[in-house]
Amino acid sequence: MTFGRYGKGARGERELINFFFSKGFSVIRAAGSGVNSLSPDLLVFKKEKKYAFECKAWDKSRVEIEREKFVALQQWQENTEMRTFVGWRLNRKGWYFIPLEEMKEGNKTYSMTFKNAELVAKRLEDLL
Repeated sequence: MTFGRYGKGARGERELINFFFSKGFSVIRAAGSGVNSLSPDLLVFKKEKKYAFECKAWDKSRVEIEREKFVALQQWQENTEMRTFVGWRLNRKGWYFIPLEEMKEGNKTYSMTFKNAELVAKRLEDLL
């Protein structure tokens, strides 16, 4: 059994994989997901719908991405023209998909509060 933040994140990624697969999407989980900063965690495809997700399963009042990882995600979105989101899963609230351009720049990270995520994030049904 896997414990800690990695295990929780991996379970969240598998939840998204199963959800999108059940809706007829093709899904790829990146090798080294949760370890490297070269690519998003998940890629999801269905005809003209193409999404990339950096997944976070945190029960905190804000989600954060390190600056280096965020810049890599921006470059990924530019290079591939795939809509790229920070996918944030909160217990008892579900998934919030935050467009990269909505994340707020700080000194060392890019972040989003839950209050703001409720206003700007997409939900699972919005991506189908």
